[in-house]
Amino acid sequence: MVYVVGGVQGITYLDNIMYVVCENSYAVRLYSLNMDSLVDVRGMVRFARDGMRSPSDIVVCRRDRQLYIPDCYCIWRVSVGDRSHTKWLTTESSTKNFIVWSLSVTSQSLLSTSWPPCLRQHSMADGQTLRVVQLPGYVKVLYHGVETTRQTFVIGHQGTARDKDQSAVSEMFTLCHGLQYSI
Repeated sequence: MVYVVGGVQGITYLDNIMYVVCENSYAVRLYSLNMDSLVDVRGMVRFARDGMRSPSDIVVCRRDRQLYIPDCYCIWRVSVGDRSHTKWLTTESSTKNFIVWSLSVTSQSLLSTSWPPCLRQHSMADGQTLRVVQLPGYVKVLYHGVETTRQTFVIGHQGTARDKDQSAVSEMFTLCHGLQYSI
């Protein structure tokens, strides 16, 4: 049995290869998923020391065969084929900074959760922000979000209208006059 030691921040897989990122690491570790076991294939995507600092998640897009890794103020894009990588989207600007926490992939876009709590939908083609979904003021921490096939969003978060410390899963859907929330 092979296992990963350390603070695992994210796991994804494609074609029987599992990709793992750990806290305070500058590498993506690769493992083969053979039958019922996990085999360390000694594969890594190494980032320069001045590159990736503290990854918080990892997802794969099966369509474009790219890994996406949030790392504080940017999202890295890594080719599964040749393992080349680039700082794909930067979240630092002179006017507004946000920290990316987690990612999810839809057929057309990349959805990111961030601090301050907000959902952002990005184009997979060029990284442009397609939509910014503001959350109700009572949402203090946004853990994760996914887009459904009905174009609604399901989020895991801390803070509800009844209790600022309560954790919840909510579905958000778009109406003609804005967003509605269901907890």
